[in-house]
Amino acid sequence: MNIIVVGCGRLGSQLAYRLCKAGHNVAVVDTNPLAFNNLPPDFSGRLHEGDAMGQDVLLRAGIEQTHALAAVTNSDPLNAVVGHIARSVYHVPHVVARNYDPHFRPIFEAFGLQTVSSTSWGAQRIEELISGGDIRAVFSAGNGEVEIYEVDIPEAWNGHPIKELIPSEECILVALSRAGRAFLPASEFALMTGDVLVVGATFEGITALRKQLQGEVR
Repeated sequence: MNIIVVGCGRLGSQLAYRLCKAGHNVAVVDTNPLAFNNLPPDFSGRLHEGDAMGQDVLLRAGIEQTHALAAVTNSDPLNAVVGHIARSVYHVPHVVARNYDPHFRPIFEAFGLQTVSSTSWGAQRIEELISGGDIRAVFSAGNGEVEIYEVDIPEAWNGHPIKELIPSEECILVALSRAGRAFLPASEFALMTGDVLVVGATFEGITALRKQLQGEVR
């Protein structure tokens, strides 16, 4: 794939290097030529100094033949605008933009951009690790709005049907693992101590499930 990475800070340089090592044709754009020093010595992609808001810079980077663009500078407005230009003007199939400040999130949503917010996701993930206990996030979609969790079933819920544990529409059953074998159970299926329930949930849904696990079982 031909890929453009806009921004060569810590994130951009690591992303560009990983993509290059994976065999992609990578072009990196940054306004500061010293930023290219963040790249490892064996980086073999192309470097383009200049403002990605400028059409000439994007053309030099090969945007007309680009399959994907990642806008990962520290400027949310710049990332949003460059991502929007890549999608709407040059019709780049895959565009991902970094959201640095959560207050700017509505801009990315207005442009319909696929967004990665390390701040929002990181805060949520740390909170889960601190208070998670027997609930572990194993996959995160988007910026963590929906995640897949593994839930260890305690002795108190032995023999109770799954439907009694799932607390709301914000939390849905995905699978159940018992003795190392995973399957798709019905909601009436009885739980056993040691089962691992796999659910998809929002933050509100997993919070409700956590309260359900810790509450008194009828």
